[in-house]
Amino acid sequence: MSAAQGRSQAGSHRSPQGEGVPVSSAVYIVGVGMTPTGKFADATLHQLTATAVRAALADAGATGAQVQMAYFSNVAASYLQGQHMVAGQVVLRELGIVGVPIVNVENACASASTAFWLACQSVRSGSADMALAVGAEKLYDANKSKSFEIFGGGFDVTRQGELLAYLERLKGAAGAPADPAVSSPQRSVFMDIYAALAVNHMQRHGLTQRQLAAVAAKNHAHSVHNPLAQYRDAWSIDEVLAARAIADPLTLPMCAPIGDGAAAVLVCNAAGLRRLSGAAPVDVLACQLVSGLPRHDDDVDLAITRRAALAAYEGAGIGPEDVDVAEVHDATAFGEILQTEALGFCARGEGGVFAESGATALGGSLPINVSGGLESKGHPIGATGLMQIAELTQQLRGQAGLRQVAGARVALAENGGGFIENEEAVACVTLLGAGRRRRA
Repeated sequence: MSAAQGRSQAGSHRSPQGEGVPVSSAVYIVGVGMTPTGKFADATLHQLTATAVRAALADAGATGAQVQMAYFSNVAASYLQGQHMVAGQVVLRELGIVGVPIVNVENACASASTAFWLACQSVRSGSADMALAVGAEKLYDANKSKSFEIFGGGFDVTRQGELLAYLERLKGAAGAPADPAVSSPQRSVFMDIYAALAVNHMQRHGLTQRQLAAVAAKNHAHSVHNPLAQYRDAWSIDEVLAARAIADPLTLPMCAPIGDGAAAVLVCNAAGLRRLSGAAPVDVLACQLVSGLPRHDDDVDLAITRRAALAAYEGAGIGPEDVDVAEVHDATAFGEILQTEALGFCARGEGGVFAESGATALGGSLPINVSGGLESKGHPIGATGLMQIAELTQQLRGQAGLRQVAGARVALAENGGGFIENEEAVACVTLLGAGRRRRA
């Protein structure tokens, strides 16, 4: 099956209808900004936030005084920096964003996309004409084990034994040797989660480790052209396969690194847009935030990303075949394959073949993670979802340089977080469009 056939068979959808969305409910991205991702021992949370916010405001031609509501996303500051409360109010104060509602957001690795969803809700409802979503993270610590300990709170800690037993059952059903997932100072427990899911997918659908390596090699190749990426070295498929094992079948370059960074996105409604003479707006066609629900492993249509994607496609009046470029949550290479299938870009079980075909590389039929993805661009938890949105905004404006997807008009971002029972605890799917609505 060709990549195009796989996408067309993933589901039937209406034709694009973005032009028909009432102006009163329109939401526009007018400013984006982000820092590089990396290990910045001397940079503070304040400094990272300031860099991203100032860039977003400048991009929109706006000032901090015009922001009527702000949502600040962060996961690790309480544990690693001791900023247990009011982090948003603390870091935004010196930027002139004061006196307005500031909401602190934590939703695991989906915290930043949750902040974006909240900002979109506020301007769509008219509660504010202009709202700011900010995500910033100082995740790296000289004591690496402390950084990895953060992830130990991404599931129901009162049922850790049940989670580990579930992962063992997945691997056992696939005939893998017993290797219980355990907390390790060398990795996040989520690497064990992804490894067990990958092994199970291999047994059920024939996914190969080489296909996983193809995903990682593709994303590292993309990051070569991203000056903000944490890692910018190319890896061949064979080099990925030969790299240090993390949790079988995952090797080091298949896994997202620990890093720091910040991103900010300014959104507005039609009234807010009229106040910005120099903005280059991108349309928010849909943004769906959902939580997991009890389901059997085989109930794939109830899977969290699938539900979020179908709701987003329905809200935008388009389908997966209309998407030109996507950023998905590849905390591991298997994560990209899992989400590619759930988003309807290919048929279930064919994510590995789809990636290996070259369809998801820059120049392919559906480039995915042209930023380098979490695997290479980096994964500062509280900023990741907004970094995806910023990247895609640049793609739709034609500002992505050597990683530009030619003719990109519709973009999709998928960001998930946490893990409960057998899937993520939260997922957000956002669809963006270039020039699909008239400016009010």
